[in-house]
Amino acid sequence: MNIAVSKILRCTVYTRKSTEHNLDLAFTSLDAQREACEAYIRSQASEGWRLLGDHYDDGGLSGASLDRPALQALLAEVRARKVDAVVVYKVDRLTRSLADFAKLIELFDAHAVSFVSVTQSFNTTTSMGRLTLNILLSFAQFEREVIGERVRDKVAASKRKGIWVGGPVPLGYAAVNKTAVVVPADAETVRMIFTRYLEIGSVQVLAQDLERSGIRTRERRLANGRVIGGGAFGVGGLAYLLRNRFYLGEVVYRGETFRGDQEPILDSGLFAAVQARLSAQALERRCRIRGSSALLAGSLFDEHGHRMTPTHSNKRGVRYRYYVSQAVLRQRSAGPLGRVPAPELESAVVGAIRRHLEENATDPLPDTDRELIKWHLLRVTLSTKAVMLHLRQDVADTDTAAGSDDAMAATAAPPKTLTIPWAVPAIAPVKGVVHVPAYNTPMKPGSRETLLVAIAKARRWIKKATQGQSFAEIARREGIAERHVRRLAPLAFVSPRLITAIIDGAAPAALTATALATGLPYSWAEQEQLSAK
Repeated sequence: MNIAVSKILRCTVYTRKSTEHNLDLAFTSLDAQREACEAYIRSQASEGWRLLGDHYDDGGLSGASLDRPALQALLAEVRARKVDAVVVYKVDRLTRSLADFAKLIELFDAHAVSFVSVTQSFNTTTSMGRLTLNILLSFAQFEREVIGERVRDKVAASKRKGIWVGGPVPLGYAAVNKTAVVVPADAETVRMIFTRYLEIGSVQVLAQDLERSGIRTRERRLANGRVIGGGAFGVGGLAYLLRNRFYLGEVVYRGETFRGDQEPILDSGLFAAVQARLSAQALERRCRIRGSSALLAGSLFDEHGHRMTPTHSNKRGVRYRYYVSQAVLRQRSAGPLGRVPAPELESAVVGAIRRHLEENATDPLPDTDRELIKWHLLRVTLSTKAVMLHLRQDVADTDTAAGSDDAMAATAAPPKTLTIPWAVPAIAPVKGVVHVPAYNTPMKPGSRETLLVAIAKARRWIKKATQGQSFAEIARREGIAERHVRRLAPLAFVSPRLITAIIDGAAPAALTATALATGLPYSWAEQEQLSAK
């Protein structure tokens, strides 16, 4: 390595093994690598090479990543200039990624550290040595990718045969000899969760009910000894559990379902009832969102990453709309952006997008603000002083405007983000503005939302009634008065065309849930005439 004899070269050895197999033996692959490296260093003693006493061994860790404890400790020593040469048995023991290797060599060069491979003699200070190392690393990376493809193919073939191939075991099962075995106590908890959901009808309320009952997620110990789980069920995790077909004795792979080897926990009837209820809730939520006046619902986040959901308050017949941070709803600290007025924010966002598109796009802009948000906006990040709009990049390729040609398709797409100044307005209702709904005026978005939710509830109640439940039982389960169920039940038979008119905002303002349920005609044709008045 062209090192002067008079200079002492401080050398350290790094070893790695990809799997934990045979690591418990008295003499492992790591020991073999270390012996070979130490022998090589001793052979270069006349050149001033000296072995440092610290050991840097990573057992059971892949070379695809640099996130390895021993390697990070070694790099810390390199940055502290306590090492002059890093010696490995083979190049792929250091890393199998060509990009990571380039980063390491750059770090070594910056701190005057040489890199030595015992089985391949290299001098990283020469261009030829770098070329040879890059070629070897390319083959090492290729080998790693081929191994990954083989593993993925094996997993796919196993799942198609219904074999559990590992990973986190769902609640109700335990891994025994690489097989998912039913745990009776946990299986009973799973059945209780499914049954309780049918009684409650809300995933969020179910999560709160499980929290009050002291039912927690299962604790799981990782390979590094850290324990995770044991906390309250989240809405997302609970919804995933209710959708998991593993409890039917099935395995799902890339959208296909295969018969599994594991014993089922649930019967198909209970699982099907839960899926139907979840689907009905999803439909109800979509109707509520479509009928909502909140243009930024689902796409607005505060600067801390908390989603901001629409809400409202009523005072003296006037509805005031806001966006509230989820941190507030979950009783966490949310800073100054806990609640912001919706109309001012929506006006600023819509105006900024329209001005930007008018300056940069040749396509006709959508007529409605909702269509503008749908086709051109991905996400809104709100802070106390600015609003960052994340715009879609395929504006020129969208088919929102008819008659698009090649010239329009070649139009440059807007930038990814657009920042506009914005100060949080004072949250105070505007007094003196009271809107009295008239029959010849369009229905307000808030009224549409209320009516669509009432129709969805009525459909659900009528379905339960056809299954043998009485209105009294439905009211008791919903926690409301029986007369309220009976009063809104006729809304289950509203004409589909009339529902479409309500969603599109074409229905009259006086078409409230009470008015519609009280005088609802049996004929759909007569019902549809209501929207034309």
